[in-house]
Amino acid sequence: MKKIVTVIGARPQFIKAAPVSRAIRQEFQELIVHTGQHYDQNMSEIFFDELSIPKPDFHLGVGSASHGKQTGEMMIAIEDILEKESPDYLLVYGDTNSTLAGALTAAKLHIPVVHIEAGLRSFNKRMPEEINRVMTDHVSHHLYCPTETAVRNLYNENIKNNVWNVGDVMYDTVTYNKELAEKRSKILDEHNLKSKEYYLVTIHRAENTDSFENISRIINAFSQIKGKKVWPIHPRTKSKLISYGIDLTTIPDLHVINPVGYLDMLKLENHALKILTDSGGVQKEAYFMEVPCITLRDQTEWVETLDTDANILVGTDVTKIIEATNRKVSPNFHPYFGNADASYKIVDLLSK
Repeated sequence: MKKIVTVIGARPQFIKAAPVSRAIRQEFQELIVHTGQHYDQNMSEIFFDELSIPKPDFHLGVGSASHGKQTGEMMIAIEDILEKESPDYLLVYGDTNSTLAGALTAAKLHIPVVHIEAGLRSFNKRMPEEINRVMTDHVSHHLYCPTETAVRNLYNENIKNNVWNVGDVMYDTVTYNKELAEKRSKILDEHNLKSKEYYLVTIHRAENTDSFENISRIINAFSQIKGKKVWPIHPRTKSKLISYGIDLTTIPDLHVINPVGYLDMLKLENHALKILTDSGGVQKEAYFMEVPCITLRDQTEWVETLDTDANILVGTDVTKIIEATNRKVSPNFHPYFGNADASYKIVDLLSK
């Protein structure tokens, strides 16, 4: 039986790994390496429990650091594991430092790299995620794309071999867990929330959190948006706001809560009036849930979601944020992201 080493380290990767690991283990031996990039209980362990992801075989415990230090420490540890285990493939997801560390290490050891969620582009190389995804694609041997747009992006960079549009594995996960979230999650009752009577907020991108000007404009907009706003705050974002001296308690109707598990997040998304986010994953989950989204960035790699105002790009412009939040929209949602069977398509192609 062929062996796959899967490298994951951040919340979105745990979500993607859930359906893929289920499918992989029917055909392959899988070893999971958790880098520790997300290490908070509510950003890590709870996802393994809720999504029934097999416990990691290796936990690197790298934690927070600068991009170079974090990526370097991951590469050193991953190299030791790969030399010991000699896998047939190394599998990575998305665009984090964990993704890049795994891909570069395997490529240098001549181990074929499998990249799930290949071909995404924001065309903004100031984003560390853009650097990670471009470099990972160019050292990968098997590239599984979530959309036709992603396939075209790779073609335009002369990456044409072993490229497939399989659909989005996150759609697999949402489809599998949406009904379960409705039954099990009590998050609305716990925070006295009523369906379609609140806005859901998430912010974690460095382009926003590392810029006092950007995050200040976003907070300014929130202070002017009427209605209840619920914000499960990322630990890094919370730390940045404290360092800037920004006091969220002064914002009317802003309810800041601790990070939540996956099922709670699905329920919050599904019952939100609108979602304001800078997260690529949350943009997609909003689309899958057919909830209008406002993206606090100037670009998105998920261009399909921009169709019919399902997702509106506003950057950090205060006026645009407020106008998009107040605008009445009637978006149409199309099946751009496959049929919720991407995981099995990936394993079928790898098996062949």
